[in-house]
Amino acid sequence: MQALFLVLNKTDQLNHVLKTLYDCGVRGATIMNSTGMGRQLSRQIPIFATLGYLADEDRPYNYTIFAIMKDEKVVHVINALNALLGDLSRPGTGIVFTVPVGTVVGLAPEDALGRPGSSDNRTDGRRDNE
Repeated sequence: MQALFLVLNKTDQLNHVLKTLYDCGVRGATIMNSTGMGRQLSRQIPIFATLGYLADEDRPYNYTIFAIMKDEKVVHVINALNALLGDLSRPGTGIVFTVPVGTVVGLAPEDALGRPGSSDNRTDGRRDNE
């Protein structure tokens, strides 16, 4: 399993990113508002004020999105995100990276489309009444 993180600079693309993840079989993700180090320093420390000029002042924050997925899904998801957002290796587009995950508790099975807690979301193959 991998945790895929996307720091999305193009905040207007959030819904498109979420649909892309869903189309790739990702059924859950967490979205957080985030701010980069350069932007924060440019606001707080005078010597870094010139970084404010380099930063996109029309975009006061980013979204950081993370999702847990099977290893074999990672390349497909990254390719789909690159197709949607443009080349993520270009500065200012965003950052994507993965981190290996050893244990996951509470994650719905990938094929589960039911409500959380419903019997079709159990990972042990049993129904709620068993």
